[in-house]
Amino acid sequence: MTLRVGSSRAIAPAAVSASGHLTGSISGRALIAGTVALLLSLFLSPKFIEFLRRRSFGQNIREEGPQGHQTKAGTPTMGGIIIIAAVAIPFLILSHRDWRSMGVFGAAVACALLGFADDYTKIVRRRSLGLRARTKLVVTIAISVGLWWVATQKAGLSSTVRFRFVDVSVDLGPAFPVFIYLVVAGTSSAVNLTDGLDGLAAGCAAIVMLTYIGITFIAGETDLTFLAACLVGACIGFLWFNSFPASIFMGDTGSLGIGGAIAGMAVMTDTEVLLLLLGGIFVIEALSVLIQVFSFQAFRKRVFLMAPIHHHFELQAWSETKIILRFWIIAAACAAIGFTVYQLSIRG
Repeated sequence: MTLRVGSSRAIAPAAVSASGHLTGSISGRALIAGTVALLLSLFLSPKFIEFLRRRSFGQNIREEGPQGHQTKAGTPTMGGIIIIAAVAIPFLILSHRDWRSMGVFGAAVACALLGFADDYTKIVRRRSLGLRARTKLVVTIAISVGLWWVATQKAGLSSTVRFRFVDVSVDLGPAFPVFIYLVVAGTSSAVNLTDGLDGLAAGCAAIVMLTYIGITFIAGETDLTFLAACLVGACIGFLWFNSFPASIFMGDTGSLGIGGAIAGMAVMTDTEVLLLLLGGIFVIEALSVLIQVFSFQAFRKRVFLMAPIHHHFELQAWSETKIILRFWIIAAACAAIGFTVYQLSIRG
């Protein structure tokens, strides 16, 4: 492990023509990609919801969750299939499918497939528990190794991790794959935990990915910009049907797929550590669970009325829409601060 000050595997800023033509072309194509993804999500969802209802592919609600959620039982789930499909079509058509973007896209699809298997298992068994934890662990390790291989062997990234707050980089060497696993597992789990209220995870994910549009645009990673734009568009389109009261849930298919995409973006843009701030709302949700579990096991006391923390506010009689909107505001603030730190780090 090597420590360096002021060095990293950071991506060089874009080489833009003096006329600005290239910049305009990229931003225009990104807008088209995002718009197409949004429209696909809007137009595919009604038929898919109808299909899920005919097949009785509804959500099973945990008995230990808030009692008010029992009314949501039976709501169609696996809406993540729509999100991934809406992303895939414009991205694969408009991008050049370079290794960095395909690594992120591959991680998203692989995580979504894991989530789909989990969702399908829950539906078949008609209970809230899906795949075994060991199975999820093995598959997540495989996905992380694949992302590491693409990043280092094909995309040409090094094994350094940059702490942009202090302009210090650490070369992890052989420990880099383990670090990537922590990023993938942590991010996908955090998004999954956040997906507990109608539209909460989709809205927060759209905010984070909107920030990555800016980051990848500055870095000159055109295909990553297109992919981020597609993810924003697909999430916003999905929100039309996922907003309170939801007509469909994204399920683990969506939450794990989006988590995989965000983790992949972080790896390919050298912002793994900065992701703690960019995706601050996901960190808060995950930390609330960790704190609750530790406190109960160590002291037999609960810090929150229920974890993740959005359930704590539900039990304090906050309306679901108030929680969602306020969490979106927090997500936007975290993303804005993280983007500012990113800009300062590349200028320094």
